[in-house]
Amino acid sequence: MTLATTEQIHWDFGISRILAIATVGISLTGCANVIPLDAPDAVSTHTNAALVTEPSAPLAYALMPVNPAVMQATNALTDSSGLIFSHLPGGNYRDVTIGVGDIVTVTVYEAQAGGLFIPREAGVRPGNFVDIPRQQVDQSGNINIPYAGSIKVAGLTPRAVSNIVRERLKDRAIDPQAVVSVAEQRGNQISVLGEVNSPQRFPVDPGGIRLMGAIARAGGPKYPSYESTITIKREGRTYSESMSSVVHHPSEDALLAPGDVVFLTRIPRVYMAFGSTPSPGSIGGTNNRRFTFENDNMSLAEALAKAGGLDGARADSKSIFVYRFEPKPLLEQIGIDVSQFPTKTVPAVYKFDMSKPDGWFQADTFRMRDHDVISVAESPSNEFIKLMAPLDAASTNASNISSVVVNSK
Repeated sequence: MTLATTEQIHWDFGISRILAIATVGISLTGCANVIPLDAPDAVSTHTNAALVTEPSAPLAYALMPVNPAVMQATNALTDSSGLIFSHLPGGNYRDVTIGVGDIVTVTVYEAQAGGLFIPREAGVRPGNFVDIPRQQVDQSGNINIPYAGSIKVAGLTPRAVSNIVRERLKDRAIDPQAVVSVAEQRGNQISVLGEVNSPQRFPVDPGGIRLMGAIARAGGPKYPSYESTITIKREGRTYSESMSSVVHHPSEDALLAPGDVVFLTRIPRVYMAFGSTPSPGSIGGTNNRRFTFENDNMSLAEALAKAGGLDGARADSKSIFVYRFEPKPLLEQIGIDVSQFPTKTVPAVYKFDMSKPDGWFQADTFRMRDHDVISVAESPSNEFIKLMAPLDAASTNASNISSVVVNSK
């Protein structure tokens, strides 16, 4: 083979390679309207829009590499968040009041015979008292007592009603005394509903009843405390808190008030894991990146372990991030200027360096919250590998096509 022939072959090979790459690019461009799509692509979405607004400015957030001060502050807030039952209005009562629908008994005593209720002949009937027939408190909250008239008893204690009866009869009976008691409580009841084993409606004990006692009376919760949310409806308002908070903070075990409705709901706490973690479906068949908590206080290390850990081929162990919203006082406590944030909460990003041993200890101490987002950054070297992969594939295809062209000559 002559030198000219060799140069011609190399020239033809280079031209053929360039033409092959160009042909592949043109072919892919021409197939844009042929390749099936399961949704409109970005170009189609923008092209068909009647109006495109200006993009908003990037969301400001605080990036905080984790240190002991940051860890202590955020964990303290995690432990104390959602504690509201101890501040419920009402419920701290000593005596149960009479309610509409209650069955009330009244007994009137007189000092001697010959009065309003006891005949003058002492032997006609035994005792110095008379039992008024049991009555149900009407919708207006009243009962009727002979010679005393209609008395509004709803909202009063039995002792207070006794004093009213005595005052009304003192000018007609001989030194009267009255004893009032509630035979059946039908108005002052508490309802425990939802995800409990035995939903019930029962009257309030004279000594009062606390939240956990009421739930126990309804058979207890169906699901673990970290998956159960308690809602108390009182006087037209609702208050919600996780059952775990009530279990771990005795002050949250509030006294219930007559008419309260306690409702238990199963609301599993979740977190999301994205980035350089194992592909969805490769960990125990879990085909998503949304995971549920498995205990009351789940740590970041536990959360990463449940998500499959770090992908050794892609992950940057120096850049593990947790995204959440934090209240301004927390960030001020650790020395961060929050004046540039107009809202009450600040987008916060916690950064962990798990390339060092102390990062693992921090991850095992950091407590997760509901709807936290974990992001595992990719290694910078992996970005270069992904960039070169299509170029290498195109070069390989072009070489194969050129070989075919050369061999066909």
